[in-house]
Order: sequence, then structure tokens, then C-alpha cells
Amino acid sequence: MTTSRMSGFRNLSIDERRARIADTTGLEPQRLDVLSPDRGLSLDQADHMVENVVGVLGVPVGVATNFVVNGRDVLVPMATEEPSVVAAASNLARMTRDHGGFRTSSTAPLMQAQVQVLDVVDPAAARLRLLQAADELIALADAQDPALVEHGGGVRDIIVRVLPSSRQTYVVLHLVVDVRDAMGANAVNTMAEAIAPRVGEIAGGRTLLRILTNKADLRLTRVSAVFDRELLGGAEVVENMVDAAEFAVVDPYRAATHNKGIMNGITAVVLATGNDTRAVEAGAHSHAIGADGSYTSMSRFEKNADGDLVGTLELPMPVGLVGGATKVHPVAQANVAMLGVRSAAELADIVMAVGLAQNAAAVRALATEGIQRGHMSLHARNVAVTAGAAADEVDAVVARMIESRSIRTDAAHDILADLRSR
Repeated sequence: MTTSRMSGFRNLSIDERRARIADTTGLEPQRLDVLSPDRGLSLDQADHMVENVVGVLGVPVGVATNFVVNGRDVLVPMATEEPSVVAAASNLARMTRDHGGFRTSSTAPLMQAQVQVLDVVDPAAARLRLLQAADELIALADAQDPALVEHGGGVRDIIVRVLPSSRQTYVVLHLVVDVRDAMGANAVNTMAEAIAPRVGEIAGGRTLLRILTNKADLRLTRVSAVFDRELLGGAEVVENMVDAAEFAVVDPYRAATHNKGIMNGITAVVLATGNDTRAVEAGAHSHAIGADGSYTSMSRFEKNADGDLVGTLELPMPVGLVGGATKVHPVAQANVAMLGVRSAAELADIVMAVGLAQNAAAVRALATEGIQRGHMSLHARNVAVTAGAAADEVDAVVARMIESRSIRTDAAHDILADLRSR
């Protein structure tokens, strides 16, 4: 790739944008043909993915520009129906370029499955018996997926917890599995099912649940970036952004919307690449619960010695390139090819960079003109189309609605009637 910096990209036609992407990424132009609704996911393909299929739902796929992640320029596909998300992420990514873009680090791709044991008469002793049998249980679990082991993955540890409840005291065994480039749900679930009978025998109880946990707190990705003070709008804007972000740290009501802004970026990339948005969202929000049990901000923003804004974000990021819709959905395949990623870890890095950029964009908007100005100007296009504006009428209707600050369907109808009467 030459550069992800694409000035004027939004002014190109869709065909011109695709041609530019193909030229920049080195992809064959026809590889992007599946992005057209009539060439994407077919009804026959959909019928093999889920049950009771009656159709498919189209979601806009935009491309975020300006991203540099770990020194590499990337164009990032984002699947979202919400206006301003793609543009906002691209704009804030631009403000990091002179400072090296986004830098990441990550842990190993460890996922966990839980085996719940009931009716144990000696829970503390059962815990020790299970730990003493760790080698046996690990070997049994690894035997379920020799291909994973062959590729360097497999069980890395066994953890056993004793959990008192209002019903009884449960003994819960965790399988900690390196899933390599997979999301890992199928692998760890299969392993948990296989070892459950033996776990019950050793613990002296009966097993009930054998399932992964989406609290993937051993599979973390971290990202940081420096956002240029002057490009943000100056020292006062930086100060206001730090205070706006700190509000989300200390108040769960603000944190809920603040974190939703992060997930606007993260979920869009996860969806575009055919990964499990619900698993990622569950892990992210559970990670936002602090040591004191309160819900808090996922991100942190500070001012560095030069007065620039420094943003950091650390979250579980269980995404994969092996299996699932990523390997079945033709549009997901094209989007992964556009990213040029070769590992799940590299995909997670980019997902997190977009989440941080989108978060910074929302905080900046809130700390300056307010979120509605930019968001509603883009939303106005949807309103105009809903009111029946033709392609050559949309711009004029949008301009009039913004000028009158009446971005409503009834206002759009009135403007259309006036334009057509002339």
C-alpha cells in the first residue's frame, strides 16, 4: 500500500472509490465486485448460514482512510448504518499521522471455557483434585483438536474456582486455550464438552454447563495514539477533551454513552470482517467494570508534555480469520483482503485503532460544537431520502434543512414541495 491518506476520497463516485482502493491496496479490482448488493451474499449462501432464511439485510460498508497502525497504512472497511462514524474515525486518524499513528500490543490469543460442577460435598478438596489432574485433563482436551495443537495452539492452563451461591457451592473449572487465528468458540466448547465427564468424576459431582465465557480478559489488545493539539483545535480543546473523557471515568451514566461511541467504531469493523459482534461487545462491556464493581470508561485520555492529546484503550478482542462468517461471507472475505491482515492479532490491532479514533472524534465533538452539528448534517441526507427526494434533489433539500435547523421529515416534505413548484 502506498498511503491511506486519501484527500477528496468522499467526493469520488462509488466506482472511482473502488478503483482507488484496488490501486492502493494492490487488490484485483474484481475482488471488490462482491461489495455490490447484487453480487454479495446470495440467498443460497445465506440459507446455509442460518435457519429459516427469507432474505438478507444490506448494511452500508464505508472505508475509513488515514489510518497508520504499527507503521503500516491501512484502509479500513466499516459496516454501519449510523451517519458520521466513518468520516469521524477517518478525520481523527489523520490527526495521529504526524505522531506515528496507532501503536498496539497484545497478549496471546487465549480463550476460556467453563465447566460447572454441582453437588460437590467437599468443594475445596475437589478444587485441588482437579488441579492435580491438570495434565490428564489438558491431554484429553488437546486430543479434541490436533490441528490446533499442530499450529501451535492448545490448552495452556487449567484454573479452578469455588463459587458459593444462594443455591449451593459450585466448583468451576476453566480451560485456558490458545486458539491461534480463530475466534475460538467452537474449539473451546468442544474441549469443554469432552472433558466434562472426567471433571465430574474427579470432583465428585455432576457437571452442568460446558461453555466458553465471552469475558475474554486473557486475550487483550492495547492501543495508544497521540492526537495533534493544533489539528484538534488548540490547547483549550485538548483541556476540554480531557475533562469530557474524565467525566466518563467517574460516572457510569456518561460511561455508557462514551463507550457506545467506542463500539461504534469497533463493531463496524468486526461486522465488516464477518466476526461475532455480540461476543466482542459482551467482552468489552464486561471489561469496563472496575475493581470496585462500577461501570467506567473503556478508554483514557491525557495531555502529554507537548500539550498533545494521548488516548489509550485496552479491551478483550476475540476476533478471528479462521472459520465462521469470515470464511463464508463473500463480502467479509473481500473486506479482510482489503485490510491485508495475516493474523487475528493484526486484525484486532486495527479494530482497536478504529475504536480509539472514533472515541476521540466523539469526545472532540462534544467538547467543541456538540455532537449534533456534524451528526445531524449527515443524518439530514437520510431524512431527505425518506421524504422522497430524488438523487438530484438531495443536496438542495439537505442544505435548506441545515440552514433552517429543521432536520425533520415534515420539513423535508415542505422543502421538496417548494423546489418542485418552481
